Amino acid sequence: MTTDSRAAAPVWTDDDRRLAFERWLASLGEHGVDPASVRPASADASFRRYFRIDTAQGTRIMMDAPPAHENCTPFVQVAGLLRGAGLNAPEVLDWNQAEGFMLLSDLGDTTYLSRLDAKTAPALYREASEALVKLQGIAAEDAVPAYDRELLMRELQLFPDWYVGRHAGITLDDTQRQQLAQTFELILANNLAQPRVLVHRDYHSRNLMVTDAGPGILDFQDAVWGPVTYDLVSLLRDAYVDWEEEEQIDWAIRHWERARKAGLPVDADFGQFWRDFEWMGLQRQLKVLGIFCRLNYRDGKDGYLKELPRVWRYAHRVAMRYNGLGALAQLLEQAAGEARDYGYSF
Repeated sequence: MTTDSRAAAPVWTDDDRRLAFERWLASLGEHGVDPASVRPASADASFRRYFRIDTAQGTRIMMDAPPAHENCTPFVQVAGLLRGAGLNAPEVLDWNQAEGFMLLSDLGDTTYLSRLDAKTAPALYREASEALVKLQGIAAEDAVPAYDRELLMRELQLFPDWYVGRHAGITLDDTQRQQLAQTFELILANNLAQPRVLVHRDYHSRNLMVTDAGPGILDFQDAVWGPVTYDLVSLLRDAYVDWEEEEQIDWAIRHWERARKAGLPVDADFGQFWRDFEWMGLQRQLKVLGIFCRLNYRDGKDGYLKELPRVWRYAHRVAMRYNGLGALAQLLEQAAGEARDYGYSF
């Protein structure tokens, strides 16, 4: 995330968008904003951009989300759900719905990713797990879309389309296509059988902020009602940070115990919970391999390519570990030109 710097002014490539932003900014007098203090805060993998601005009450965040590309309604709705459960999500202070601008409370610029190391990880992951248990306890089945078969399959298809085809340059033959289809059915059978809760969908170190009030939670607008292990996989098998599997298992056990104590619908047997965690993770990792390649080839964002080897390792280990996934392991090896060792077996 970009640090505060008055030397870095917002860059606009669309004059109409810039003028709309300036009109909205001029309307925020009641918030005591200082228009001269606007500077970049961060950008993400979507069309959204974020600026930081000084106000009489401290800094605030301004979201630029062009309505032609971004629908802010889910963000506002999920923010309300999270804050209603006592979670540290941004407060929506002003929303120009028609033009896609929003003024938000500021959760700071210290991400989990910037603070995580061997010393800080246990406490940070404990706090993230505690917040996740609260999030998963929110009764939101009727408030967010279902993480259903169609959506899960659409995400899986990113893997052959963008990682295998576009990135690795592999054209699947009939046998490989059939094997991959069978693999996807195995993955979906597990994912769809898992108990369902509110799912953030990107609960990881770049979307969690270190604050005195506990983890600040960002980028939650794509929340769905889906498998109970999904967000824990996002957290512990993060595309941006590595941990030994022993540590992943230890943190997963601790989260599973908290979830059981809170009455969440996790399996009574940790071995089965861990198996579900791994199969859910495989769906996510195949999706992420595709997304990172799409961000590069379609959107010109090449910074995500350096994370591919880590995500590949996660996927390959699981594919080597369970019956029925051998063809996927071979395809991953073909795409990356290598095979790697794997760890525990469940």
